[in-house]
Amino acid sequence: MDSDSDVSNKEIERLPAAISKQPMKLKVGERFHYNNAGYILLGLIAEQVSERKFANYIEKNIFAKAGLVDLGYFEFDSLSSRTALGYLDFSDGTWKTNIYSLPVKGGSDGGAFATVKDMANLWESLFNRKLLSEAYTHKLLTPYIYTGDENSFYGYGIWIEKKEDSIIKYHIMGYDPGVCFHSAYYPETAIQSVICSNKSEGAYDMFKGIEEEILKNSLRGEQ
Repeated sequence: MDSDSDVSNKEIERLPAAISKQPMKLKVGERFHYNNAGYILLGLIAEQVSERKFANYIEKNIFAKAGLVDLGYFEFDSLSSRTALGYLDFSDGTWKTNIYSLPVKGGSDGGAFATVKDMANLWESLFNRKLLSEAYTHKLLTPYIYTGDENSFYGYGIWIEKKEDSIIKYHIMGYDPGVCFHSAYYPETAIQSVICSNKSEGAYDMFKGIEEEILKNSLRGEQ
């Protein structure tokens, strides 16, 4: 969702050939630079290895294993009646839905529909080793490279905040027209925070306010 550029569904299959013609932007490990195209390429690799569509593979091997009953990749023209639509607001006070601002169906670079409860269950499943072995969970959660922001590092698809040698937060986020969300797991207390919004902005401010209280109470507990 947090993209360097938008890639349409029609362009996805042509992406590997297009990437192969471009020079490397950075050397491996040189510095941090986020790009959604990397996740699209990873999704294509998963499809080739598993011989399954990416959404079907994820729904079977992650969503089902973690008991995420409502989380899924849904098409805009066949949404569940309980699905919230995303909305774009304009300076003149008018609104419109985001159904023509996003791909018909999400993929490996984002676009799954989720509930707060399902996101909380996903954190629990990850840290209880229901999804990956201990070794691969460790790899996923290792802070590999400094992002350039204070105390912020990046693992394999996850933001990680450190304080000296201790990890104080694992964090994921997503933004697209008409939707945004932030979610974090605080390992010192095992507290989870999940904020979902069907607007383009707004989740971050609420998330930071909650986080301030979580970290404040954590410090009180240490004292």
